[in-house]
Amino acid sequence: MFQKVQKTLRRGALALTVSVASVAAAQAQTLSDALATAYEHSGLLEQNRALLRAADENVAVSIAALRPIINWFGNVSYEYSDSDLTGVTRLSQDRFAGIGVSLDLLLFDNGQSKLATEAAKETVLATRQGLISVEQTVLFNAVQAFMDVVADDEIVKLRVNNLRLLERELQAAQDRFEVGEVTRTDVALAEARLAGARAQLAAAQGDLEASKEFYAAAVGARPGNLVTPRSLPKAANSIDEAKAVAVRSHPQMLQAQFQISAAELNVQRARAAMGPSINLKSRVGTRREFDSSQFADSASVAIELGGPIYQGGRLSALLRQTMAQRDAERGNLHVVRHNIRQQAGTAWARFLASGSQIQASVRQVEAARIAFEGVREEAKLGARTTLDVLTAEQDLLDAEADRIEAQALQIVAAYGVLSSMGLLTVDYLNLRVERYDPEAYYNLVKNAPALRSEQGQKLDRVLKAIGKE
Repeated sequence: MFQKVQKTLRRGALALTVSVASVAAAQAQTLSDALATAYEHSGLLEQNRALLRAADENVAVSIAALRPIINWFGNVSYEYSDSDLTGVTRLSQDRFAGIGVSLDLLLFDNGQSKLATEAAKETVLATRQGLISVEQTVLFNAVQAFMDVVADDEIVKLRVNNLRLLERELQAAQDRFEVGEVTRTDVALAEARLAGARAQLAAAQGDLEASKEFYAAAVGARPGNLVTPRSLPKAANSIDEAKAVAVRSHPQMLQAQFQISAAELNVQRARAAMGPSINLKSRVGTRREFDSSQFADSASVAIELGGPIYQGGRLSALLRQTMAQRDAERGNLHVVRHNIRQQAGTAWARFLASGSQIQASVRQVEAARIAFEGVREEAKLGARTTLDVLTAEQDLLDAEADRIEAQALQIVAAYGVLSSMGLLTVDYLNLRVERYDPEAYYNLVKNAPALRSEQGQKLDRVLKAIGKE
């Protein structure tokens, strides 16, 4: 089906071809160029990439919980006492300073920390799929903006040409009126149609400027000399194939599945929280008295075993809460599956309809042009009125405008099919851009490197580079 529609597109592509005369004034920009620019300059993508990096750090945080926690402490104290216990008043004032180091190490927590790490990893995978969904949105908006500008620009040119033709028709009507071949009514009809054409041109120019603004917002730069695509992207061959691919690989579907996995791990984690835990605690310190040689050194090490007995039902409530959240994610998967199938079917139907619309509009233009040329010749012989000529001309104009819009709609619909299948990505389109690697940052932080470690310093340089972009 795509090959058949591609032939139709090539046959009618002339109406959407950008004028060759303007190439010298501006560099030609293809749809692929626009998509690449949108990918590289999208603030929405940057926002969601940062959210993904934040999700990556949750893995590091959960891993850090299994490592030793070392803190230092220090204090300066002043102690004053005034007592009379044996009939003798005693007054003392002491000043002390203390410093030390403490160490805490989780030895066993019934699997809570390990489950937290696994849940964080599943959340990372879900967030990556969310980033792909955003990428699809950015690229599809760029396609829509690109084709809006192309179509509106061609319609403006069409309106300009029509305005020139109507000016000639008005002049011809005035000439024929002066020699008595037509009435004043014919001249008034030509004047009215010319005024209407000027209004339509102004509206078309307004639409074009609005489309350019949308383009600048979607792509990140003002449109230059846009070149109309001559081929359609490769997609499915049937509606069933489109739905099957969508259910299997659409990022929203995969995201929902990862969210279920994370929710199930959180249920296990809530159950583990009801079990015991074992911690190693160690403390080393020294205390010195000012203006004295007195001191006290201390050290302690202990293994603590404990667990909840009763917390007022809090742990049970948290368990039920995680179970409810898991059930909600399972229900969301059901909703997402149906929505994706519907979106794929709708996108496919729109694509097929756009192909049929192009075929019909091409035939309509051909017939309208023959009719207009015939009516105009008949009018020269007095067999047709000025109104007949103007009506035939308007029919031709409407047919050409419909063809332009249908051709733009077909290209947008083709990319819409890709988006509904989850394939509207820079990888599938093979765009020439520097791709964002979601695993690069994760691999740097997954082991929770310390700030002053070699890995931590490398991370610091990466974050500084990101902040300067």
